[in-house]
Amino acid sequence: PAYRGTRRMSRSILSGQGLVYETRSGDRLLDHVSLDAEPGDRLAIIGPNGAGKTTLLRLLAGTLQPTAGTVHLFGASLAAMRPVERARLVAMVGQTDQPDRRICVRDYVALGRIPHMARRPGAADAAIILNALERTELQSLTGREMGSLSGGERQRAQIARALAQEPRILFLDEPTNHLDPRARGALLALVADLGLTIVAVLHDLHLVPGFATRIAVLRQGALVACGPAEETLDRHVVRDVFGIDLLRVPHPHEDRQLTVFDIPLTRSTGAFP
Repeated sequence: PAYRGTRRMSRSILSGQGLVYETRSGDRLLDHVSLDAEPGDRLAIIGPNGAGKTTLLRLLAGTLQPTAGTVHLFGASLAAMRPVERARLVAMVGQTDQPDRRICVRDYVALGRIPHMARRPGAADAAIILNALERTELQSLTGREMGSLSGGERQRAQIARALAQEPRILFLDEPTNHLDPRARGALLALVADLGLTIVAVLHDLHLVPGFATRIAVLRQGALVACGPAEETLDRHVVRDVFGIDLLRVPHPHEDRQLTVFDIPLTRSTGAFP
């Protein structure tokens, strides 16, 4: 079944309409997807492996061009923007980013200032870099080489570099990959407190309810649900798209509900993509 998202009076700063993406061999990875983001949204893009999540994120961020459809950023066509203009508005943290292991943390974060600098960095740039390091709690690691950092520290450095760009929208592709459960929660809490509009691909469903204000659900390149988190992530969508059960149960020690995903450890035909 197809699930329709909740309509709202749009104040969108990011809008993708009728997005299609096909490979050179003709495989359609994304099929007429339309969605938007408003100021302060934390939009989580979720779906099974191969659903088109990263493709959609890259189209919205402008690092990939759609086969058909349009993306508008603050009312302007993203395709018509120069790369430097786009880099002053959006920042991207990808799951395959591999910083030079020899560069120190401060110099790596300073790379985020490139779109804003016409000359050598000045006092204002230094203050912005310091603020990015402080917001990601990396002040004590500024002289360390990137190759010496733990996975969580490296992810925070990547976010600090993105913050140094002073973006209006932050795109994150699987930002919690390779982190332990506590570090995953801490990283998303840090991101949620930034006060930015966030668009994030998340693989771990357990992290979605506590982070997202809105959710877009993809399956086989199609958007099957999009809307407020508490309405969109329901048991019917989760069962139909992921083949697992969603349960909401009372927290044993706090006055709130827990969202639990029942993932049986059994092998079944068609379980793997």
